[in-house]
Amino acid sequence: MAASMFRVTAGLICRVHGIIQATRNMSFSQKLNQKMPNALWKLGRLNHVAIAVPDLEKSKSMYQNVLGAQVSETVPLPEHGVYTIFVELGNTKLELLHPLGENSPISGFLQKNKAGGMHHICIEVDDIKGAMSDLKKKNIRVLSEEPKIGAHGKPVVFLHPKDCDGVLVELEEA
Repeated sequence: MAASMFRVTAGLICRVHGIIQATRNMSFSQKLNQKMPNALWKLGRLNHVAIAVPDLEKSKSMYQNVLGAQVSETVPLPEHGVYTIFVELGNTKLELLHPLGENSPISGFLQKNKAGGMHHICIEVDDIKGAMSDLKKKNIRVLSEEPKIGAHGKPVVFLHPKDCDGVLVELEEA
């Protein structure tokens, strides 16, 4: 009698567990299958992570000579107030940033972060103007009225870090 009661109870528990699991799976798949509104623009891949560095040549040497990475030449971008070096990582890049000129935004960052550190992330979009328009409607502050030409020769804009979980986000048209 006890053995048969155990089989009935075990069978019932297995069926209940199966029903709960099926309900969870259905709920999860329904969320995935909900129609997404047609976007005017599409978010793409991570293009690079930018790191502000106090000594550009020392940082370049570390990535190139110690870690064995392929690094670019130093490129001045006076319109952005920075020198840049790109470190190739295969699936993305690092952008080493160093101040250029008195009004460089990197100077202020390095005053607060003497050793340097992560400055921003860059994500590709297929339509930068569409992204700007849509994000403004969603109360995301875009830090310029028009895109500027970035280090890759493509239009870029930055999004306010207070609207992006504390991260300065650069959008680059792919």
